[in-house]
Amino acid sequence: MRCVTGRLMLLDTASLYFRAYFGVPDSVRAPDGTPVNAVRGLLDFIDRLVKDHRPGHLVACMDADWRPAWRVELIPSYKAHRVAVERPAGPDEEEVPDTLSPQVPVIEEVLDALGIARVGVPEYEADDVIGTYTARAGGPVDIVTGDRDLYQLVDDARGVRVLYPVKGVGTLQLTDEAFLREKYGVDGAGYADLALLRGDPSDGLPGVPGIGEKTAAKLLAQFGDLAGVLAAADDPAAKLTPTQRRRLHEARPYLAVAPKVVRVADDVPLPDVDTALPRTPRDPASLGELTARWGLGGSLERLLATLAS
Repeated sequence: MRCVTGRLMLLDTASLYFRAYFGVPDSVRAPDGTPVNAVRGLLDFIDRLVKDHRPGHLVACMDADWRPAWRVELIPSYKAHRVAVERPAGPDEEEVPDTLSPQVPVIEEVLDALGIARVGVPEYEADDVIGTYTARAGGPVDIVTGDRDLYQLVDDARGVRVLYPVKGVGTLQLTDEAFLREKYGVDGAGYADLALLRGDPSDGLPGVPGIGEKTAAKLLAQFGDLAGVLAAADDPAAKLTPTQRRRLHEARPYLAVAPKVVRVADDVPLPDVDTALPRTPRDPASLGELTARWGLGGSLERLLATLAS
Protein backbone atom coordinates (compact mmCIF):
# COMPACT_ATOMS: atom_id res chain seq x y z
CA MET A 1 0.00 0.00 0.00
CA ARG A 2 1.31 3.42 -0.97
CA CYS A 3 1.80 5.95 1.78
CA VAL A 4 -1.44 7.76 2.64
CA THR A 5 -1.08 10.62 5.12
CA GLY A 6 -3.99 12.91 4.15
CA ARG A 7 -7.68 12.22 4.83
CA LEU A 8 -8.59 8.83 3.37
CA MET A 9 -12.20 8.06 2.48
CA LEU A 10 -13.14 4.39 2.17
CA LEU A 11 -16.42 3.49 0.48
CA ASP A 12 -18.28 0.29 1.32
CA THR A 13 -19.31 0.34 -2.32
CA ALA A 14 -21.92 -2.41 -2.36
CA SER A 15 -23.63 -0.94 0.69
CA LEU A 16 -23.85 2.41 -1.10
CA TYR A 17 -25.03 1.17 -4.48
CA PHE A 18 -27.71 -0.95 -2.78
CA ARG A 19 -28.91 2.21 -1.05
CA ALA A 20 -28.77 4.11 -4.33
CA TYR A 21 -30.76 1.37 -6.05
CA PHE A 22 -33.55 1.50 -3.49
CA GLY A 23 -33.39 5.27 -3.04
CA VAL A 24 -33.43 6.39 -6.69
CA PRO A 25 -36.50 5.53 -8.82
CA ASP A 26 -35.97 2.85 -11.46
CA SER A 27 -37.48 5.28 -13.93
CA VAL A 28 -33.91 6.65 -14.18
CA ARG A 29 -32.84 4.78 -17.30
CA ALA A 30 -30.28 4.66 -20.09
CA PRO A 31 -31.27 5.62 -23.64
CA ASP A 32 -32.04 1.96 -24.39
CA GLY A 33 -34.40 1.76 -21.40
CA THR A 34 -32.02 -0.11 -19.04
CA PRO A 35 -32.34 1.06 -15.41
CA VAL A 36 -29.26 2.99 -14.24
CA ASN A 37 -30.63 4.25 -10.92
CA ALA A 38 -27.88 2.55 -8.90
CA VAL A 39 -25.16 3.88 -11.21
CA ARG A 40 -26.34 7.47 -11.17
CA GLY A 41 -27.27 7.33 -7.50
CA LEU A 42 -23.78 6.16 -6.55
CA LEU A 43 -22.18 8.92 -8.64
CA ASP A 44 -24.39 11.45 -6.85
CA PHE A 45 -23.34 9.93 -3.51
CA ILE A 46 -19.65 10.24 -4.34
CA ASP A 47 -20.13 13.81 -5.57
CA ARG A 48 -21.79 14.83 -2.31
CA LEU A 49 -19.21 13.02 -0.16
CA VAL A 50 -16.28 14.67 -1.93
CA LYS A 51 -17.93 18.10 -1.78
CA ASP A 52 -18.75 17.86 1.91
CA HIS A 53 -15.65 16.09 3.26
CA ARG A 54 -12.83 16.85 0.79
CA PRO A 55 -10.77 13.67 1.15
CA GLY A 56 -7.29 13.62 -0.35
CA HIS A 57 -7.61 9.91 -1.08
CA LEU A 58 -10.62 7.78 -1.99
CA VAL A 59 -10.99 4.01 -2.42
CA ALA A 60 -14.12 2.23 -3.60
CA CYS A 61 -13.79 -1.04 -1.67
CA MET A 62 -15.44 -4.05 -3.29
CA ASP A 63 -16.65 -7.50 -2.26
CA ALA A 64 -14.44 -9.80 -4.31
CA ASP A 65 -15.97 -12.52 -2.13
CA TRP A 66 -19.07 -11.50 -0.16
CA ARG A 67 -19.15 -14.83 1.77
CA PRO A 68 -15.57 -16.08 2.20
CA ALA A 69 -15.17 -19.84 2.63
CA TRP A 70 -12.93 -19.38 5.67
CA ARG A 71 -15.75 -17.58 7.50
CA VAL A 72 -18.35 -20.13 6.40
CA GLU A 73 -16.11 -22.96 7.58
CA LEU A 74 -16.13 -21.46 11.07
CA ILE A 75 -19.85 -20.55 11.13
CA PRO A 76 -21.79 -22.36 8.35
CA SER A 77 -24.86 -20.14 8.81
CA TYR A 78 -22.83 -17.05 7.89
CA LYS A 79 -24.93 -15.17 5.28
CA ALA A 80 -26.43 -18.52 4.21
CA HIS A 81 -29.91 -17.01 3.79
CA ARG A 82 -28.59 -14.64 1.11
CA VAL A 83 -27.18 -17.34 -1.19
CA ALA A 84 -28.90 -17.45 -4.58
CA VAL A 85 -26.57 -19.99 -6.25
CA GLU A 86 -23.96 -22.18 -4.58
CA ARG A 87 -20.66 -22.43 -6.47
CA PRO A 88 -18.33 -25.19 -5.20
CA ALA A 89 -15.39 -23.84 -7.20
CA GLY A 90 -15.77 -20.19 -6.28
CA PRO A 91 -17.73 -17.55 -4.35
CA ASP A 92 -21.45 -18.25 -3.98
CA GLU A 93 -23.76 -15.96 -5.90
CA GLU A 94 -25.59 -13.47 -3.70
CA GLU A 95 -29.29 -12.84 -4.08
CA VAL A 96 -29.50 -9.43 -5.78
CA PRO A 97 -32.47 -7.69 -7.44
CA ASP A 98 -32.66 -8.52 -11.15
CA THR A 99 -32.25 -4.94 -12.31
CA LEU A 100 -29.34 -4.21 -9.97
CA SER A 101 -26.97 -7.01 -11.06
CA PRO A 102 -26.44 -5.62 -14.61
CA GLN A 103 -25.59 -2.20 -13.16
CA VAL A 104 -22.64 -3.41 -11.08
CA PRO A 105 -20.25 -3.91 -14.06
CA VAL A 106 -21.25 -0.44 -15.31
CA ILE A 107 -20.39 1.05 -11.92
CA GLU A 108 -16.99 -0.67 -12.05
CA GLU A 109 -16.26 0.58 -15.58
CA VAL A 110 -17.23 4.15 -14.72
CA LEU A 111 -15.09 4.20 -11.56
CA ASP A 112 -12.12 2.83 -13.52
CA ALA A 113 -12.53 5.38 -16.31
CA LEU A 114 -12.73 8.18 -13.73
CA GLY A 115 -9.55 6.96 -12.08
CA ILE A 116 -11.14 6.36 -8.67
CA ALA A 117 -9.27 3.52 -6.99
CA ARG A 118 -11.40 0.36 -6.90
CA VAL A 119 -10.08 -2.47 -4.73
CA GLY A 120 -11.38 -5.96 -4.11
CA VAL A 121 -9.22 -8.88 -3.00
CA PRO A 122 -10.05 -12.57 -3.65
CA GLU A 123 -11.33 -14.44 -0.57
CA TYR A 124 -12.08 -11.21 1.30
CA GLU A 125 -15.05 -8.92 1.77
CA ALA A 126 -15.02 -5.17 1.29
CA ASP A 127 -15.08 -4.86 5.10
CA ASP A 128 -11.69 -6.58 5.24
CA VAL A 129 -10.25 -4.28 2.57
CA ILE A 130 -11.55 -1.32 4.59
CA GLY A 131 -10.09 -2.77 7.79
CA THR A 132 -6.66 -3.18 6.21
CA TYR A 133 -6.56 0.29 4.67
CA THR A 134 -7.65 1.71 8.02
CA ALA A 135 -4.95 -0.17 9.91
CA ARG A 136 -2.24 1.07 7.55
CA ALA A 137 -3.40 4.67 7.13
CA GLY A 138 -1.08 7.38 8.33
CA GLY A 139 -3.80 10.00 8.65
CA PRO A 140 -7.50 10.36 9.44
CA VAL A 141 -9.99 7.94 7.87
CA ASP A 142 -13.65 8.36 6.95
CA ILE A 143 -15.46 5.06 6.37
CA VAL A 144 -18.73 5.48 4.46
CA THR A 145 -21.04 2.52 5.00
CA GLY A 146 -24.58 1.51 5.80
CA ASP A 147 -23.21 -1.53 7.67
CA ARG A 148 -22.89 -1.12 11.44
CA ASP A 149 -20.34 -3.96 11.57
CA LEU A 150 -17.69 -1.39 10.67
CA TYR A 151 -18.32 0.55 13.88
CA GLN A 152 -15.63 -1.72 15.31
CA LEU A 153 -13.01 0.34 13.44
CA VAL A 154 -13.94 3.66 15.09
CA ASP A 155 -10.90 5.07 16.88
CA ASP A 156 -10.85 8.69 18.03
CA ALA A 157 -7.12 8.62 18.77
CA ARG A 158 -6.36 7.80 15.13
CA GLY A 159 -9.11 9.94 13.64
CA VAL A 160 -11.09 6.97 12.33
CA ARG A 161 -14.83 7.56 12.11
CA VAL A 162 -17.79 6.04 10.30
CA LEU A 163 -20.12 8.16 8.18
CA TYR A 164 -23.39 6.24 8.24
CA PRO A 165 -26.06 7.33 5.73
CA VAL A 166 -29.34 8.00 7.49
CA LYS A 167 -31.11 9.32 4.41
CA GLY A 168 -29.16 9.23 1.17
CA VAL A 169 -25.81 10.82 1.88
CA GLY A 170 -27.25 14.25 2.51
CA THR A 171 -27.80 13.21 6.13
CA LEU A 172 -24.88 11.29 7.59
CA GLN A 173 -24.59 10.03 11.14
CA LEU A 174 -21.06 10.83 12.24
CA THR A 175 -20.09 7.84 14.33
CA ASP A 176 -17.26 8.40 16.78
CA GLU A 177 -16.50 6.89 20.19
CA ALA A 178 -18.81 9.31 22.00
CA PHE A 179 -21.71 8.17 19.81
CA LEU A 180 -20.90 4.49 20.38
CA ARG A 181 -20.65 4.88 24.15
CA GLU A 182 -23.95 6.75 24.31
CA LYS A 183 -25.78 4.35 21.97
CA TYR A 184 -24.20 0.99 22.82
CA GLY A 185 -22.07 1.49 25.92
CA VAL A 186 -18.86 0.41 24.17
CA ASP A 187 -16.04 1.98 22.19
CA GLY A 188 -15.00 0.93 18.68
CA ALA A 189 -12.86 -1.97 19.84
CA GLY A 190 -15.71 -3.24 22.01
CA TYR A 191 -18.32 -3.14 19.27
CA ALA A 192 -17.18 -6.44 17.71
CA ASP A 193 -17.53 -8.20 21.07
CA LEU A 194 -20.98 -6.67 21.49
CA ALA A 195 -21.99 -7.80 18.01
CA LEU A 196 -20.87 -11.39 18.41
CA LEU A 197 -22.52 -11.77 21.83
CA ARG A 198 -25.75 -10.21 20.58
CA GLY A 199 -25.69 -11.96 17.22
CA ASP A 200 -26.90 -10.61 13.89
CA PRO A 201 -29.68 -12.40 11.98
CA SER A 202 -28.92 -10.35 8.84
CA ASP A 203 -25.49 -12.00 8.70
CA GLY A 204 -26.58 -15.41 10.00
CA LEU A 205 -24.72 -14.99 13.29
CA PRO A 206 -26.61 -16.74 16.11
CA GLY A 207 -25.07 -14.92 19.05
CA VAL A 208 -25.52 -16.25 22.58
CA PRO A 209 -29.17 -17.24 23.09
CA GLY A 210 -30.85 -15.01 25.64
CA ILE A 211 -28.16 -12.34 25.55
CA GLY A 212 -29.41 -9.33 23.64
CA GLU A 213 -27.79 -5.98 23.01
CA LYS A 214 -28.46 -4.48 26.45
CA THR A 215 -27.26 -7.54 28.35
CA ALA A 216 -24.18 -7.82 26.13
CA ALA A 217 -23.33 -4.16 26.77
CA LYS A 218 -23.81 -4.66 30.52
CA LEU A 219 -21.53 -7.71 30.58
CA LEU A 220 -18.83 -5.90 28.63
CA ALA A 221 -19.06 -2.88 30.92
CA GLN A 222 -18.72 -5.19 33.90
CA PHE A 223 -15.97 -7.49 32.65
CA GLY A 224 -14.14 -5.42 30.00
CA ASP A 225 -14.15 -7.57 26.89
CA LEU A 226 -15.10 -11.01 25.59
CA ALA A 227 -12.13 -12.65 27.30
CA GLY A 228 -13.21 -11.05 30.57
CA VAL A 229 -16.79 -12.24 30.13
CA LEU A 230 -15.63 -15.81 29.48
CA ALA A 231 -13.29 -15.69 32.47
CA ALA A 232 -16.22 -14.53 34.61
CA ALA A 233 -18.28 -17.47 33.37
CA ASP A 234 -15.57 -19.77 34.78
CA ASP A 235 -15.30 -17.87 38.07
CA PRO A 236 -17.92 -18.94 40.63
CA ALA A 237 -17.43 -15.63 42.46
CA ALA A 238 -18.20 -13.48 39.41
CA LYS A 239 -21.52 -11.65 39.45
CA LEU A 240 -23.38 -13.54 36.75
CA THR A 241 -26.84 -15.02 37.02
CA PRO A 242 -27.00 -18.82 36.83
CA THR A 243 -28.82 -18.51 33.49
CA GLN A 244 -26.17 -16.20 32.02
CA ARG A 245 -23.40 -18.51 33.19
CA ARG A 246 -25.13 -21.54 31.66
CA ARG A 247 -25.80 -19.80 28.36
CA LEU A 248 -22.20 -18.63 28.05
CA HIS A 249 -20.93 -22.15 28.74
CA GLU A 250 -23.31 -23.65 26.19
CA ALA A 251 -22.21 -21.08 23.59
CA ARG A 252 -18.47 -21.82 24.04
CA PRO A 253 -18.07 -23.53 20.62
CA TYR A 254 -19.62 -20.50 18.90
CA LEU A 255 -17.68 -17.99 20.99
CA ALA A 256 -14.40 -19.78 20.17
CA VAL A 257 -14.76 -19.05 16.44
CA ALA A 258 -17.02 -15.99 16.29
CA PRO A 259 -14.27 -13.39 16.85
CA LYS A 260 -12.47 -14.39 13.64
CA VAL A 261 -15.74 -14.21 11.70
CA VAL A 262 -17.03 -10.95 13.16
CA ARG A 263 -13.81 -8.94 13.35
CA VAL A 264 -12.69 -7.50 10.04
CA ALA A 265 -9.30 -8.59 8.76
CA ASP A 266 -6.47 -6.07 8.87
CA ASP A 267 -3.88 -8.07 6.94
CA VAL A 268 -5.38 -8.30 3.45
CA PRO A 269 -2.76 -8.30 0.66
CA LEU A 270 -3.71 -4.97 -0.90
CA PRO A 271 -2.70 -4.24 -4.49
CA ASP A 272 -0.41 -1.32 -5.30
CA VAL A 273 -2.89 1.29 -6.53
CA ASP A 274 -2.93 5.07 -6.55
CA THR A 275 -5.58 6.11 -4.05
CA ALA A 276 -5.24 9.86 -4.64
CA LEU A 277 -8.52 11.53 -5.56
CA PRO A 278 -8.33 12.17 -9.33
CA ARG A 279 -8.69 15.70 -10.66
CA THR A 280 -9.29 14.60 -14.24
CA PRO A 281 -10.56 11.30 -15.72
CA ARG A 282 -8.02 8.55 -16.24
CA ASP A 283 -9.65 7.48 -19.53
CA PRO A 284 -11.72 10.32 -21.02
CA ALA A 285 -12.53 8.38 -24.21
CA SER A 286 -13.98 5.41 -22.32
CA LEU A 287 -15.82 7.72 -19.98
CA GLY A 288 -17.38 9.50 -22.96
CA GLU A 289 -18.56 6.20 -24.42
CA LEU A 290 -20.00 5.10 -21.10
CA THR A 291 -21.78 8.43 -20.65
CA ALA A 292 -23.40 8.21 -24.07
CA ARG A 293 -24.38 4.55 -23.74
CA TRP A 294 -25.81 4.73 -20.24
CA GLY A 295 -27.09 8.30 -20.17
CA LEU A 296 -25.09 9.33 -17.11
CA GLY A 297 -25.72 13.00 -17.84
CA GLY A 298 -25.88 15.41 -14.92
CA SER A 299 -24.71 12.90 -12.31
CA LEU A 300 -21.35 12.45 -14.01
CA GLU A 301 -21.02 16.11 -14.98
CA ARG A 302 -21.48 17.21 -11.39
CA LEU A 303 -18.94 14.70 -10.10
CA LEU A 304 -16.37 15.73 -12.74
CA ALA A 305 -16.83 19.39 -11.77
CA THR A 306 -16.39 18.54 -8.09
CA LEU A 307 -13.22 16.51 -8.75
CA ALA A 308 -11.77 19.31 -10.87
CA SER A 309 -12.37 21.87 -8.13
